[in-house]
Amino acid sequence: MDWLYVFPHMDDDSLRNLKKIIDEGFRTFTRSYGEAIEGFFSPLQHFLIVAERFMTQTPWPIITLIILAIAWGASRSVKVVLGCLVTLLAIGYFDMWDDTMRTVSMIFVCTILSIAVGIPIGIVMSRSDRLQRLVNPVLDVMQTMPSFVYLIPVVMLLGIGKVPGLIAVVIYAIPPMIRLTDLGIRLVDKDVLEAADAFGSSSWQKLKNVQLPLALPTIMAGINQTIMMALAMVVIASMIGVQGLGQPVLKAIANQYFTLGMFNGLAIVGIAIIFDRVSQAYGKRLQKHLEIVHG
Repeated sequence: MDWLYVFPHMDDDSLRNLKKIIDEGFRTFTRSYGEAIEGFFSPLQHFLIVAERFMTQTPWPIITLIILAIAWGASRSVKVVLGCLVTLLAIGYFDMWDDTMRTVSMIFVCTILSIAVGIPIGIVMSRSDRLQRLVNPVLDVMQTMPSFVYLIPVVMLLGIGKVPGLIAVVIYAIPPMIRLTDLGIRLVDKDVLEAADAFGSSSWQKLKNVQLPLALPTIMAGINQTIMMALAMVVIASMIGVQGLGQPVLKAIANQYFTLGMFNGLAIVGIAIIFDRVSQAYGKRLQKHLEIVHG
């Protein structure tokens, strides 16, 4: 069967013209507003530079102690802390410390930005079924779109560098943050909300004192997933100038350096495990604490 007769289709010239119009329109937009958009993101660039300088220029024992202190404060687990220590020492031993710290600073800034943008959107979504129905398809597209595709509009708008890579990573990683914030607030027990209403709580007080605290374990799961997706995007973002563990992996692919690619890939895995174990342990502690508080 000739499918061209079954489905309505555009002829080649019309399709080519449509693509040309869209491409020209986007190029015109980038020429007109590219500098303004770049200026808008300049504070983000400064924040990223400061974070990277702190992570790379601070002596490694201090950074290690800070990470171990965070791991202990979040997990209260000797196993998790020892796992973090062994991973960090191995990264230093194999001379991947600076690249790892650049990657960690990138993930830190991405996570902060994803939380700052994702939680408010999730809160607004949880208050409106109609908005949820509108936003969910957008999140579906963001999660299923091939990660390379995000680089095209970002590079056209902002060129090659750290900030375009950061924005591409955030776009790729933010959907779980939004979805799980929305889900966590929607799962709060209706009886608890009715009790808050009976005490005369305003919408803001109910959100701040009841919904967000009870939704925190689910929100923490969203943060965990955002971090994992950001780490998965690090290698791809290195194609547009993001420094860190991704660039040696790309170099290894281009030059067929097996050990270089494997060691840096394992460093990314090690960092991912640290983030995962620490955030999961903190989420579990938070859950237990809330169960005790709320009986």
